[in-house]
Amino acid sequence: MLQNPPAEPGMREEDIDTPALVIDLDAFEHNLDTMAALLAPTGAKLRAHAKTHKSSVIAKLQMARGAVGQCVQKVAEAEALAWGGIPDILVSNQVVSPRKLARLAALARIAEVAVCVDDAAQIALIEAAAEAAGVRLPVLVEINVGMARGGVEHGPPAVALAERIAASRHLRFGGLQAYHGSAQHKRAPEERAAAIGEAVARSRRTVEQLRQRGLACPIVGGAGTGTFRHEAASGVYTEIQAGSYCFMDADYAANEDAPPFRQSLFVLSQVMSTAGPGIAVLDCGHKGVSVDSGMPQVWQRPGLRYAGASDEHGKLVIEDGSAPALGEKLRLVPGHCDPTVDRYDWYVGVRKGRVECLWPVSARGGMA
Repeated sequence: MLQNPPAEPGMREEDIDTPALVIDLDAFEHNLDTMAALLAPTGAKLRAHAKTHKSSVIAKLQMARGAVGQCVQKVAEAEALAWGGIPDILVSNQVVSPRKLARLAALARIAEVAVCVDDAAQIALIEAAAEAAGVRLPVLVEINVGMARGGVEHGPPAVALAERIAASRHLRFGGLQAYHGSAQHKRAPEERAAAIGEAVARSRRTVEQLRQRGLACPIVGGAGTGTFRHEAASGVYTEIQAGSYCFMDADYAANEDAPPFRQSLFVLSQVMSTAGPGIAVLDCGHKGVSVDSGMPQVWQRPGLRYAGASDEHGKLVIEDGSAPALGEKLRLVPGHCDPTVDRYDWYVGVRKGRVECLWPVSARGGMA
């Protein structure tokens, strides 16, 4: 069921219905501008990851500041963005379902749409879908740069897949996908630097071996909010796939030398009970905020700790005697912004205490 809009423009923040997904627009715009300024002197371009925001509105705001396109993880997300007018989309993932590949090929009539592979069998499936649709699809080879999730081994195995793509009449070799996701939340900066140093070395060797085989490598893509400065400065990566930078969350804030962005995404929640001694209960539990990366934090209320979640309730422990009032509304900082966003149909954009806009989360639930 589509959720009712929890607010309307002009409304005071304290009158927003809860739980609601709130964007502090000043902090959000600061983050977009900061990323654009940091990447400008490096030559690397932003291909922002829409698995974070799931919104063609936000994608357009990023592209207005120089992003070359968007990444997604699922075909359904690509569809939502393409239908929303985004012209350049990379599915930074493997797709093997013929039905999904047919949908992806159909999108190529209205947008540039690329996809990743790490196996020759995937190439054959994409080739069949492209031929049936009468389109030519760009395909990137994903290499394992240390994450050990998807990705063919760098060097000769990756080159062999690139040659297979380049030989097809229905495909085009688009470059390398070289994302090291597990490096993003390594707490110590030297650990992140070491992990990305190895990713850069593997990518550089593969690009050189492609060159030796006569294959240009238009894209080397990867990086995230926790490491993007290393990839951007490498001279190897051409596209930066950071996503969470526009919102931030408690997990990224826990990194030493945390990324230079402001917290802009919140879940607004209301105190629904103060009956228990030393505790208060919010109307936001598992269904309103993700806890996979830890409990949310209560924004600018250091005496309150979000101690536990059930389906519809969040338990606050009052640690310094400053109890919230019944009916009071509090901002929560999610531990992990991406899955939290996927719980909502609407963003409520707030500036200086007033609702300025509502934006649909157009790719919400795009799992297929």
